[in-house]
Amino acid sequence: MCTRSIIFGAAAALFLLFPGPSRSQAVEHYGFGSPASPEDLSKYFAIQPNGHGLPPGSGTAQTGAQLFAERCTACHGEHLEGNPTRGIGGDKLLGGRGTLNTKTPVKTVESYWPYATTLFDYIKRAMPMNAPGSLSNDEVYSITTYILSQAKIIQPGETINASTLPKVEMPNRNGFFPDPRPEVQLYH
Repeated sequence: MCTRSIIFGAAAALFLLFPGPSRSQAVEHYGFGSPASPEDLSKYFAIQPNGHGLPPGSGTAQTGAQLFAERCTACHGEHLEGNPTRGIGGDKLLGGRGTLNTKTPVKTVESYWPYATTLFDYIKRAMPMNAPGSLSNDEVYSITTYILSQAKIIQPGETINASTLPKVEMPNRNGFFPDPRPEVQLYH
């Protein structure tokens, strides 16, 4: 057993034995803070591969193309080819299929990401770089749809929403393997 496993196991045991005050006890005891409201918590989300956590909304590639031209091309290029030469460093989004097992892997939406929901989640949280989180759900669905259609993963005429996005089969969906490290089981 490695030292890391022992430390994590000991920490987990201590937490179970001494969980600390509840939120309401902490407010009373320390005299500050308040429980998080549903509005406060709505800013934090986790979108799962099965679509759990996807918000309402929908988007089309046609709308996504317009939004991409306005909000994304400065970093990712007009043809989703990336734009590292301008010093902005936007990643290439297309191509690279079959390159991950080579000496020159190209990590893109097509070659690397196993779930389409991950693309939505990333755009929602981190894009555009100069204003992360500023896109509406419909705008994120549209940009996601545009990227997936340009990658020829979906048809350009499709509408993507919370029920259709998890069903999109990404090219590298089966390219990842379960993590065999035993300490990972501590967190499940």
